[in-house]
Amino acid sequence: MNVGIIDYGVGNLGSVMRALEELRVTPNLITSPSEIDHNDCLILPGVGNFSECMKRLSDGGWPDAIKDSVAYGRPLLGICLGMQLLASSGTEGPIDEPLRNTPGLDLIKGSVQRLDRLGCNFRVPHMGWNSIIHHGAASPLFASIPDGTDFYFVHSYAFVTDSDQHLLATTSYGVAMTAAVGEGCVWGTQFHPEKSSRAGHRVLKNFLEIVAC
Repeated sequence: MNVGIIDYGVGNLGSVMRALEELRVTPNLITSPSEIDHNDCLILPGVGNFSECMKRLSDGGWPDAIKDSVAYGRPLLGICLGMQLLASSGTEGPIDEPLRNTPGLDLIKGSVQRLDRLGCNFRVPHMGWNSIIHHGAASPLFASIPDGTDFYFVHSYAFVTDSDQHLLATTSYGVAMTAAVGEGCVWGTQFHPEKSSRAGHRVLKNFLEIVAC
């Protein structure tokens, strides 16, 4: 199986690659949209700022290639900010324009909003281990992972889906918020599975098993 990790210049790829290697998969760093078709599935990592990452994706010609890949049926997993980029839009802008609304990949309808604007009164960012609760029927992404399992989070913004049917799991940090989303062959986790010990590796294994089906 060829697992492509989209490298658009945001770093933080090493831990994802190591986690996949521990699952006996050889990941491929994709540095150009033309390389997408050589892979069975894609992983979109992300760290930093929504608007800046979308600019990097756009400057590199990634959005249309990613959307075409998904339309073809190639599974995609977004991680942390990579999950947020799946949204229709995000309100995280540059430091000098923090509330600018930036279009996202629009693969799962919804918006990305700052935690305190969603009613969170705790310290932002939400950082550390926190438990998740399945929303509705358990997704194959969470096979063998019970409610209450802890994962590692680092984020100041959260994905607010337009429809509950795209919400796979939630977590609580002063307010209930999205922990995972999914639609068709597209999934996303707000937490870092590659940094979440056995449970996180199980999520990655489940994703690979979905791809292999």
